[in-house]
Formats: sequence, structure tokens, C-alpha cells
Amino acid sequence: MSAEQVNSGPGIMRLPLGLGAGAALLAVMAGAFGSHGLRGTLDARGLEVFQTAVTYQMYHAIALVLVALLALTSLSRRLLAGAAVLFGAGIVLFSGSLYLLVLTDLRWIGPLTPLGGLCFMMAWALLIVAAV
Repeated sequence: MSAEQVNSGPGIMRLPLGLGAGAALLAVMAGAFGSHGLRGTLDARGLEVFQTAVTYQMYHAIALVLVALLALTSLSRRLLAGAAVLFGAGIVLFSGSLYLLVLTDLRWIGPLTPLGGLCFMMAWALLIVAAV
């Protein structure tokens, strides 16, 4: 997702809105899968990590929707677009790596989790800058 795709046209940012809604839908589905499909398959720690991935995915899916709506204000669309890209990257890197860690034996993917967290932090920082 490039800044140009996110930033095109007046009004609401449609791509972050669609991606945020899609990520929220997937978070609900993953949460249901974790609650019903993974009980008995994963230990308590695995379920906790899976739930952390779902929670952070939902928080940041809502943040993507918020960014799309904030485009209707006088805030910098460039900063909002940057935040949207970082929120999307954070969802993939943070939640995605946690899902993979729990559901597979791909231990090498673990270092991606903090990179996703860093993307989240940078996205929130861009929203702060856009607001001031």
C-alpha cells in the first residue's frame, strides 16, 4: 500500500477504511477460531499469545478506520497516509508473526513481532504530529 494509493482524492481515505474494516472482520473471525477451534490444541500460553494477536489486530484495525475518517478533517493527509501504512504494516508484522509463532514451528519469525510494535508506535506518533 503506497502513500499515493492511500492519499488519492478528496474526502475519506477509502483504502484505509476498507483495510481497517477487513482487518477487524478477520480479527473477529480469528478470535472465534481461537476460542472455539484452538481450545484443547494449544496450551494456556499459546492461547494467550493468540489472543494478544487478535486484540492488537482489532485495536489497530479500528485505528485504520479512524485514520480514514480523520481525512475528512483539516489534518495533513500525508501524515495520515503514513500512519495508515504503518498501522497496516504493524498488523501484518505484529499480529501476523504472533499467529505464525503459535500455529507453526517457524521460530525464526519471532523477531518480526517487535518490528510490528515499532510500526504501531510510529503510526501513533504520526497521528500526534498531525494533530499538533
